[in-house]
Amino acid sequence: MTKAPTPLVIKVGGAFIDAPRGQDVFFQNIAKLQSIRPVVIVHGGGAGVQNLLETLGLESHKINGLRVTPAEYMPYVAGALAGTYNTKMLSFAIAQSISAVGLTLADGGMTQCSIIDRQLGAVGDAQPHAAHLPKTLLQIGQLPIINSVGALPNGQLVNVNADQAATAIACLLHADLLLLSDVPGVLNGNKDKVESLTQAQANQLTDDGVLIDGMRVKVDAAFTAANTLNRPVVIGAWSDSEAFLRPNLNGVGTHIFPQ
Repeated sequence: MTKAPTPLVIKVGGAFIDAPRGQDVFFQNIAKLQSIRPVVIVHGGGAGVQNLLETLGLESHKINGLRVTPAEYMPYVAGALAGTYNTKMLSFAIAQSISAVGLTLADGGMTQCSIIDRQLGAVGDAQPHAAHLPKTLLQIGQLPIINSVGALPNGQLVNVNADQAATAIACLLHADLLLLSDVPGVLNGNKDKVESLTQAQANQLTDDGVLIDGMRVKVDAAFTAANTLNRPVVIGAWSDSEAFLRPNLNGVGTHIFPQ
């Protein structure tokens, strides 16, 4: 019996969604990739959230790369992520004749969330829970596009870091994971891409003040996924989407190996 291809979870952020161009080529390559293996996209949208909160006159800041989100902000955060940005992502897919379904982390019980730290407010940690919904969608050829809004067991909505959300979905589906941004991978102090990264090297880059804020969160999520899945996780650039068709993502971004 032929082994089923391993799914690929791809995470993109608001920089991709808001970019003036490039989404058409990206989704053209996603369509090609779907003929090779199942694909799931997870997205954030921090810039859109920030802009909306500023427009509303609401203060917003981050602690260690995570956005402080008071519970009363969640309707606006959900509106930006599950509304504006998720439907933008759907429109990009539809324009390339891809049949896609927009979802939150809470749909179908895909994840279970808990509060990370009370000083962060309604910021959640997502853990994999029930895979039947995304698996069913993949079996019928759909492209799940999942935003990073989750829910606590009591129904309270929470803001989940999109890299961590993508890690939870990858663990849920035993999938490969590709975390994308607008830089080619993890950069060293000379701004050169690091081809591969160990935990010790990541710790040194952190101590040197090179690996900080959002990229540190991304690297931490990558190590969590690599160690859980016992397979490499790749951090790369969304502009290099044609390279995603390569076997084992060879030459793409920075490869994070399990420790």
